[in-house]
Amino acid sequence: MSLVLFSCSEEERKEFEHAGGKITMALDNQPTTYIPQQVGDFYSATVLSQITEGLVGIDPKTLKIVPRIATRWTQSADGKTYTFHLRKNVKFHKHKVFKSEKERILTAKDVIRSFEIGCTKDKKGEPLTTYSMICKSLVKGADAFHEGNAKNISGIVGKGNKVTFHLEHSDHNFLYKLAQVSCHIVSKKVIDGGYAVDVIGTGPFKYKKEKSNQDYKSLLLVRNKDYYLKDKDGNALPYLDELEFVFQSRKMAQLEMFENRSIDLIKGIPTSQITKMMQGRLKDFNGKPPKLILDDNPLLESNYYLFNMQDERFSDPKVRMAFNYAINKDIIGSDILRNQINEVGLYGITPPVRRTLKGYDFKGIGESGYSFNPEKARKLLAEAGYPNGEGFGTVQLRYNINDIHSAVADEFSRQIRSVLNINVNIDGSTFEQLITDAESGNGDIFRLGWSADYPSPESFLVNFYGKNIPADPNEPSKVNKSRYKNPVFDEFYERAAGTKKQTDQLKFFAKAEKVLLSDPPLIPLWYSGDYAIIYSDVRNFHFNSLNYLDFTYVYKKKWTKEEFLKKHVGDK
Repeated sequence: MSLVLFSCSEEERKEFEHAGGKITMALDNQPTTYIPQQVGDFYSATVLSQITEGLVGIDPKTLKIVPRIATRWTQSADGKTYTFHLRKNVKFHKHKVFKSEKERILTAKDVIRSFEIGCTKDKKGEPLTTYSMICKSLVKGADAFHEGNAKNISGIVGKGNKVTFHLEHSDHNFLYKLAQVSCHIVSKKVIDGGYAVDVIGTGPFKYKKEKSNQDYKSLLLVRNKDYYLKDKDGNALPYLDELEFVFQSRKMAQLEMFENRSIDLIKGIPTSQITKMMQGRLKDFNGKPPKLILDDNPLLESNYYLFNMQDERFSDPKVRMAFNYAINKDIIGSDILRNQINEVGLYGITPPVRRTLKGYDFKGIGESGYSFNPEKARKLLAEAGYPNGEGFGTVQLRYNINDIHSAVADEFSRQIRSVLNINVNIDGSTFEQLITDAESGNGDIFRLGWSADYPSPESFLVNFYGKNIPADPNEPSKVNKSRYKNPVFDEFYERAAGTKKQTDQLKFFAKAEKVLLSDPPLIPLWYSGDYAIIYSDVRNFHFNSLNYLDFTYVYKKKWTKEEFLKKHVGDK
């Protein structure tokens, strides 16, 4: 009987004409976790967002909020209550814990349990990303639950196919926050059955297996044939049969794989290599149709050095300002990065991607930023009690090893020595070790990058909000890694986060960022621009400023000359 039912189910599926096939892409680093509630890095988010889903999602083309597990939602007039209506046909990926098909169906209990897990302290007593980045001081009852003073989160209520969130204050970005991987929904039955580490979601692709060879590791995902979404013509999604992520930190190795078509797209390519490739393969770029497509996309991504505010030397803002003025960012941008960036770090933590963050006061923030001024740097250092660097001691710089970060660290060390007469000891490690060191304060300065989770300055400024510092100084600080605390910054940040009007929100976030720059816990170095090359037969893949990758609608199909001219040139 089960075989007959399976066959009927498969026959009822309407398949897209070009469904099937496989896409392979490279990521610089492996995910640090496969548990959604713990996700706080780009690599984990990119992989898991293909496997798990939230109540809402983000359209990779428009960056607007779209329905996912919830078909629709309503918001109260005061902006403090959201009610979501769940789909009735969403199934978790198959797992041995499910004894029937009915047990696989997602319910309101799964949503509530997912947020309870996210607001529970881990085995070390530390908060997870769901709580620290999303629910803390926002969702009613989340703080009490997190501290063990309540058995449930009073602000999340489920009944039938509805789930309601009650907030402490209105939040203009709440839907974007719910779209984050840390708010993705996992199965209550899987979690309570003791299988939390198993990668089970409701997304378009399923975890298949990890592979390893002498050159790199990879992860293979396969199509979820029970996925609920269909395209506008009623065809089953996703189109692809397989999606593979290759983890390779060396860009030249990635480029070689791309040239051999071992991967289908490559991001973050050095400008010099793009020039060489284009000169050698002009026909592939300029053909009608082309074989390769180059995309130059400014990203909501900042690269910076972060001060450890627990280091007594860096408790003095004059010292931090001196380090900022001592760095010639133009040299780093041109000589080290070969201009493969959007802009050098002359603003704050928020990248100046004006077409995405319209209305934000980048002009005023730029006026508060730091350009190279060695005389001012030396003067500030002397005023702080370290004339010509005397008595300052050596600075430990932690960074994750790759060609770019290593070269920038060397140049930073050279410039600080030249301008401030301070020695910088550079210490490279894996990306995962760097994050651990930064959260624990194991080092003096840390190389970090931050990609926006949603299109708002809040996604960057949250990293410096004082209430995101743990009370225990020995506890890792997962969000505010510098342990920066400034009551004026916090006041503007809270006023921005609590306002319903977007123009007011942007105004207060800009005020907060200017305060941040007057008392800098970081050195902005550059804002990423992403040079990417993709084979033209990869259709429906959208690059965007959030660096958000979605393969649900992606498929492979070669262009004919007639089809290409009709779409890109028009009938003549």
